Order: sequence, then C-alpha cells, then structure tokens
Amino acid sequence: MDTKTTPAPSAAVPQLDGQLCFALYSTSLAMSKLYRKLLRGLGLTYSQYLVMMVLWEKNELTVSEVGERLFLDSATLTPLLKRMEQAELLTRTRAASDERQVIISLTPHGDALRHEAAKLPPSILQATKCTLDEVVGMKQQLDALRASLMSAN
Repeated sequence: MDTKTTPAPSAAVPQLDGQLCFALYSTSLAMSKLYRKLLRGLGLTYSQYLVMMVLWEKNELTVSEVGERLFLDSATLTPLLKRMEQAELLTRTRAASDERQVIISLTPHGDALRHEAAKLPPSILQATKCTLDEVVGMKQQLDALRASLMSAN
C-alpha cells in the first residue's frame, strides 16, 4: 500500500484559480473563441475585426495611430495589415507629406462590413448572460486596471 500523499499546497505558493491574471487570460480566451465563431460569417479574424473597428470609427489613419489604439507595435501590425490589404478590406498608401508614414484606409468592401458587424454586440451581450449595466461596469473596471498597469510599467 502506498502511503505517500500529495502534500497540501503551501499558502506561499500561488494557486492558479486564485490569480487575477489567470481569470483575465482564460476569460480572454473564451471571449476570443466566441468572437471567432461570430466573425467567421464576416470572413474576419478577431485581430482584423479590431483593426476594422478602429477604421470604422475614423478612416484614414497612420499605421502608428492604429497601433496606438490597439496597443500593438508596427512589427506586429504590418503583417496583419498586409493580409487585410490582400483581402481587399483596406489600402495602404504612403503619405504625401511624409513617405515614412503609411495611411490605412477602408475599401468599399471593408466599409460595407460595418453593417454586418453591427449585429455582433447583441450576440456578445446575450452570451455573457449579464445585463448591459453589468457589462459596462466590468469594462470600466478593466479600463481602470489596464491604465493602472500601464502606468506601473
């Protein structure tokens, strides 16, 4: 008979389920999975959807402006934008005033997706099983948390 037992976790050892970072990470994975399913009909990935939302708010932005909104650097963003240009969702053109800057603009096809994308938020809200006020409150808390963490770095 094996008398070995698993030792009780030490209070000093962080437990996975007690970690805020894991709750955020696993929730982000679940949210991404939901969006992936909903975005399939639009032919967009989640990352592409984020870029499109930025451009639907304000078209004709520089790569750096899009990156600032999405907290992405140009090395991460550029390959994504190239694939989106190949899919005829947007165009990339050099700025006349400064050829180092690349202007990102929606194509008619990219702009037309805005109307289909408007159908997503009600589906997301329904999937959360939260009220609109609860979701707004969570978003405000997460925005404040992100701001705190970014100012700490």
